[in-house]
Amino acid sequence: MDYVSALVPPVVMAALFIGVVRVIVKTQGGAAKAKEDAAVDAALARVEGARNAPTTGDA
Repeated sequence: MDYVSALVPPVVMAALFIGVVRVIVKTQGGAAKAKEDAAVDAALARVEGARNAPTTGDA
């Protein structure tokens, strides 16, 4: 019975990992893809704008 207790944790972790991968693959694309892409584009634009904005200092 020691071999069963030795194999249970890896089998459980493998099953959970497969479940996570399936959820990630299923949520890619679909109806919400355009909304998610727009949110990412807006966030990147804010970061780029903040990085390229001139600083007004008393130099």
